[in-house]
Amino acid sequence: MQMDAFSPSGTQWVIKSGDHEATVVEVGGGVRAYRSSGREVIDGYQESELCPSGAGQVLAPWPNRIRDGRYTFGGQTHQLSLSEPTQHNAIHGLTRWAPWRPTEVSDSSVTVEHQLPAQPGYPWTLRLTTTWTVDDAGLTASHTATNLADRPAPFGLGAHPYLAVPGSVDDVALTVPARSRLLLDGRDLPIGAARVAGGDYDFTSPRAIGGARLNTAFGEVPDGGSSVVLSTVDGDPIVTVWADGAFGWWQLFTGDTVPTPRTRRSVAVEPMTCPPDAFHSGRDVVTLEPGQTWQGSWGITPAPGR
Repeated sequence: MQMDAFSPSGTQWVIKSGDHEATVVEVGGGVRAYRSSGREVIDGYQESELCPSGAGQVLAPWPNRIRDGRYTFGGQTHQLSLSEPTQHNAIHGLTRWAPWRPTEVSDSSVTVEHQLPAQPGYPWTLRLTTTWTVDDAGLTASHTATNLADRPAPFGLGAHPYLAVPGSVDDVALTVPARSRLLLDGRDLPIGAARVAGGDYDFTSPRAIGGARLNTAFGEVPDGGSSVVLSTVDGDPIVTVWADGAFGWWQLFTGDTVPTPRTRRSVAVEPMTCPPDAFHSGRDVVTLEPGQTWQGSWGITPAPGR
């Protein structure tokens, strides 16, 4: 464990197992770095940096965007702060910049916890935990959320790792086991859905990203869990991101709007329990009853030798 009062990401916990090493941070409870056999697996950031563009963050109690930050749940309408003011949206939840405290620490694992207080726009108290573990299979994140309030609460969770790729994003092949994608308006909010079969967004078999600009939510994935695979155009696997059945959506982002020098240098592969604007639409939102605990896991598996 390393303490640095000047680090924007707070306390750093380095976990190791064999050739795998990851750094988990206090601010946001996310992962700042992950390497395997000396190679950077995720496109992270330095300890001296403010986390850029959501890199490695946990997104709760909702992922992605909420239109106008406004939604209705249980017959009551709520207004969130507009954390993406240029688009007039609330984005990526309420815990990205909050301190998470360690509850269990070992050489290869750390569990961090945050108690999200009831507040304007989200008047429910949640206890959130993430256990980060490295082993021979790679990096795993296991999440829980417990409703401490006395009434049902809406909930969703996502994660935002950017996967490092050799060379250009254009030369990476992508496999996404999804049958549909969401259509977006100019505010990156869904206005419909389309089948991917046979179209430009059909990545059900490995396909080079090429010049595609992806900031796309893919749905209708296999029940019980699914995986997104990045590989070379020659078919050599680079990395797999897997998620269990709690995550029914994948957001793929090629970083076209990320400021330089990070522009289009890595691919964000984001497991999500619900789609963008879910609190507004109600689609796949988890309803947590008082005292109920939700759980879900996802992870990153580098290809052997990578």
